[in-house]
Amino acid sequence: MSAPSLRDATTPSGLAVRTVYEPSDPALAGRLGPPGEYPFTRGIHPTMHRGRLWTMRQYAGFGSARETNRRFRFLLDQGQTGLSVAFDLPTQIGYDADHPLAAGEVGKVGVAIQTLRDLESLFEGIPLREVSVSMTINATASVILAMLVSLARRQGVPAEGIRGTVQNDILKEYAARGTFRFPVAPSLRLVTDLIEWCAEAAPSFHPISISGYHMREAGCTAVQEVGFTLANGIAYVAAARDRGLAVDRVGEQVSFFFNAHNHLFEEAAKFRAARRLWARTMREGFGASRPGALQMRFHAQTAGSMLAARQVDNNVVRVTVQALAAILGGTQSLHTNSRDEALSLPGESSARLALRTQQVLAHESGVADTADPLGGSAFVEALTDEIEAGAAALIEEVDRLGGAVRAIESGFVQREIHKSALRWQREVESGARVLVGVNRFEAEEPPPPIFRVGERAREEVLASLAAARNSRDGGRVRRALDALEKAAGAGSNLLPPILEAVEAYATVGEICARLERVFGRYRAPSAL
Repeated sequence: MSAPSLRDATTPSGLAVRTVYEPSDPALAGRLGPPGEYPFTRGIHPTMHRGRLWTMRQYAGFGSARETNRRFRFLLDQGQTGLSVAFDLPTQIGYDADHPLAAGEVGKVGVAIQTLRDLESLFEGIPLREVSVSMTINATASVILAMLVSLARRQGVPAEGIRGTVQNDILKEYAARGTFRFPVAPSLRLVTDLIEWCAEAAPSFHPISISGYHMREAGCTAVQEVGFTLANGIAYVAAARDRGLAVDRVGEQVSFFFNAHNHLFEEAAKFRAARRLWARTMREGFGASRPGALQMRFHAQTAGSMLAARQVDNNVVRVTVQALAAILGGTQSLHTNSRDEALSLPGESSARLALRTQQVLAHESGVADTADPLGGSAFVEALTDEIEAGAAALIEEVDRLGGAVRAIESGFVQREIHKSALRWQREVESGARVLVGVNRFEAEEPPPPIFRVGERAREEVLASLAAARNSRDGGRVRRALDALEKAAGAGSNLLPPILEAVEAYATVGEICARLERVFGRYRAPSAL
């Protein structure tokens, strides 16, 4: 394989910048190793962002598929390099827009996708051969991915040609987020079915993005984010291995999704520690040997929970610091939040400014000119070691409880997150932790203009649903749904019958209702 093409890099003063700088302490240099080599503390590629910038993947979705398609095109025109789809709550949980439980939520926090017809509108004019797609979807991940595969085929792109990620991380939904539909065991089966199917049919697509982001948003610490996320990762890899999949192949397909919080150095160290701990887990715990199976590939998003509704321009600075931490930590993909997201979905100007933040960092700050710019810093290396040790201890505690699934079902993970969230809130309320413009340096200022989803969005979504139902072959839909229900009861991989149902224009709600007949519905415990 030829070496990657590297950009020349000099400082504004004309000083040459080396691709990699080694720590001044020889003992430390020997322990860290170079970027691109096990245990990948310094990054998964030898040249990191000097060879290739991270994917700038701004998260977007609201209202109807047609409205979101316009926002996608706008962001791509502004220089975004990957798409990231936000789905509304009914889509995430598996209800159609006309279901009573969907009332008031259609298109509100993401785009409403009910049938393949909607996905066709969502990606109209966007060639899937040329752009990678990330989809934040969990309980209904298999259905939405089947739609993407079917749409790609219609564009002349085989399944093995699509690139991107589907989140498909259901365990953290029970722990921190709540968009679950089915009980834990069948949900884990759906996750594993998708991993198994992609291993054969879509090897360039990442069928799971194991997410610490939402647990961090719920209040956990940086150490807990790494520990609980990797504990979930262990559960998924074990489930795939028990299915008979090769650990090396599974490891090459797994990706991660982390939060980027306010403390620049702790966050950069967190990413380095997570990468090192995962490499050791895969090699020593699972016996993986291929470099690609040992590498932690991850997307990062700046911290929504750290955005303030007061003095919203301060959020631009917060997001910049958080994005810088993710880049210094070696992310492969990044979303930067918009200044007004504590108040509403972002408007176009705010979304553009968030993207420009990444572009300024990439092309003007020098942060991408050398691999692991912070490597060898006594402060950063000490933080990296401490975070790794704390996360490893937490994983051991989860193991003693019987693994991630048992730890979540017992409420252990939820309780630990709640305790950390309460401690943080008390520190903010007491003033022990300063949030500029919130509990110190306060000032009155008018709020910015609020972006709102149009009231006609729900009508458009309902019209699309009705049109799909009226134009499809009802007999084909029933046969596909019957076959899906039978496969769910038989224990076979569900991706083929889901794909058949999707191509018959069965709805997300219809597919999930059939699965619920077999799996039942998850009921969260009333007390943890």
